Amino acid sequence: MPRRILVTGVGGAPGFDLARSVQRLGYKVLAADADPYAAGLLLPEVTAHVLPPATDAAYCAGILRLCAKSRPDAVLSTVERELPRLIGLRRPLADLGVTTWLPGRNAVTACGDKARFAAVLTEHGVPTPRTVLPDELERAPDGPLVVKPRHGQGGKGVQVCRTREQANVLCELTPAPIVQEYVRGREFTADCLVDRAGRASVILRYRLLVKGGLAVVSRTFSDREVEQCTLAALSATGITGACCVQGFIREDGPQRVVITEANARVGGGFPASVAAGADYIGQYLRGLFRQDIDHGRLTYNPDVTLTKYVETLTTSEGTKQ
Repeated sequence: MPRRILVTGVGGAPGFDLARSVQRLGYKVLAADADPYAAGLLLPEVTAHVLPPATDAAYCAGILRLCAKSRPDAVLSTVERELPRLIGLRRPLADLGVTTWLPGRNAVTACGDKARFAAVLTEHGVPTPRTVLPDELERAPDGPLVVKPRHGQGGKGVQVCRTREQANVLCELTPAPIVQEYVRGREFTADCLVDRAGRASVILRYRLLVKGGLAVVSRTFSDREVEQCTLAALSATGITGACCVQGFIREDGPQRVVITEANARVGGGFPASVAAGADYIGQYLRGLFRQDIDHGRLTYNPDVTLTKYVETLTTSEGTKQ
């Protein structure tokens, strides 16, 4: 019997593509999301489940109930707000026979809290945008600024402004905001896989066209300095498993490479890395089930471009209660 894997967050690009990739590798997928209209719930041959939101008090009981009933062999989350809850559920999930591969709590905090992430990278000497909280605006750098939610995901709520006064207004409109210097340059994402011994493989891709925080057109590339800076960010946060790191390559400025964030999940554009030859999801699943990761199979070809598009999964008539 094929192994059964629960993939959460299938309404977003990371979860949708992860569920489909896991299917293609011969696994049975249980697809879950808090939104009953999530596109990934309509993927052919998945078993669809609706879970409470990660912020809901009913989330923990809901996922344990699902696992007790459906008996997946493992769970893969693509929702960062789920990760602290899942860390607390490691033991009861294991008692149900569900395998997890989760980062440590400190790594989850560093990646999920953008103010903490900036502080950790600064402490370890990794170039990152200067970051302040709303009550520290007088310390913000001159010039364009970025206001974003401290715990945001998917580029939601990110605003660019020109002055501290404008940033102050945007802070009033943004939940738990931070303010960062605006970085100009070529934007990139690194799809990363860090094994349980700490060895990391990095696949680099330019974010050529970004819509709603998602790179819909990506092109792989090689750059030793970007790779080393990414590895330094991974080491600083202590993250393990599949994750993605984002940043900019600047043409001028004190540092050529600047790291802006890391996500303790697969990135929404990871299919570009797979198209470039990296066995990214296959090796991720090996690590999930405590098999050795073959980093030699995570090499890739540069200059491979992937374009994402919208597709129609199904149509229906009538209404459902």
